[in-house]
Amino acid sequence: MGVKVQAEDFDLGAELAALRAGRTDIGALVSFSGLVRDTAGGQPISGMELEHYPGMTEKALSQIEAEAHTRWPLQASLIIHRYGPLAPGDQIMMVATASLHRAAAFEAAEFLMDYLKSRAPFWKKEAIGAGARWVDARDTDEEALSRWR
Repeated sequence: MGVKVQAEDFDLGAELAALRAGRTDIGALVSFSGLVRDTAGGQPISGMELEHYPGMTEKALSQIEAEAHTRWPLQASLIIHRYGPLAPGDQIMMVATASLHRAAAFEAAEFLMDYLKSRAPFWKKEAIGAGARWVDARDTDEEALSRWR
């Protein structure tokens, strides 16, 4: 299990290789990488700023990850989430889950994504034209999360 909250970019391939290094008990490795889009709500954005509370954020992500391990037979998992200023096309986060079988790895990855999207303690501000706006929670994110309750 692992959680990283960092400003710097990450190498998706290297992170996945490290997660499975020396492991022969993994039959499925699922990953998802989120990227900053250049539009939001039909409007172009020039960037995004993510804020968080150090310590609180890592604790919350670790709890979400631990919950996934209680629900599915995972051999390993990893959550990386960035903060600070990001530009369109930048990697913002990744989730990886490893299990003996693909169903558990896929479901656990979806679970983690749904919780990260709706419950992770990050505050996002989008740069739009000469101004900025804070990103509100979306109803679709809450609907996706409700299937895991």
